[in-house]
Amino acid sequence: MWATVCKRNGYGNFFEPWVPTGCMLVTVSGPAGGGKSTLAAALAEALDNEHVSGGDIFRSVADERGLSPVELNKLAEEEAAIDYDLDRRQYELARGRDDLVLESRLAGWLAGDAADIRVWLTAPLTVRLDRIAAREGKPRATVRDETRRRAESEARRYHSYYDIDIDDLSIYDLVVNTARWGPDAATTVVRTAVESYTDAGDEGAMPVEGVRYEFRRADAE
Repeated sequence: MWATVCKRNGYGNFFEPWVPTGCMLVTVSGPAGGGKSTLAAALAEALDNEHVSGGDIFRSVADERGLSPVELNKLAEEEAAIDYDLDRRQYELARGRDDLVLESRLAGWLAGDAADIRVWLTAPLTVRLDRIAAREGKPRATVRDETRRRAESEARRYHSYYDIDIDDLSIYDLVVNTARWGPDAATTVVRTAVESYTDAGDEGAMPVEGVRYEFRRADAE
């Protein structure tokens, strides 16, 4: 019987050929309305891992600065250093933990080869817009415009900051259209993939290459 002790031999490699699911770093990424938060929380509970989201880190930074999340979001529109700080924390967290479900739009790229399994969740735009409108209580037309602007802005920032093409899904081990399954069933799909993973059967993840992991601080601007 294997002992469930997390011991990395370099990023993403364990001494044991069988990887205890509680000793895995799983990233969950995807566009707004793709179902990231719901699935990541359920997956972390199923695996008995901690779930950390980009929103959690954002709120932590806001607390450290004595700001509300709304105030920090407004400040972030003017100070790129805040984006760098948020992304740096995800990058470092991924390299310091192997019992974690890390969830954010950029989590797979920021974790890079430190991740054991990288997951991308998506759904048709019409479905995602309906989900966001229901969640936020906004008119669908407003959500459509906000979602488009947000996606375009994020894509520009990611490419400018790190040379990341957010539309490149080749780094992900699993891409799931969450519109095809309900939340519980979609979680089962991902959980099954994670729990059936073994080092012995792994012929190689897609490498994460060409990313500039340079996180400028506020005092460097």
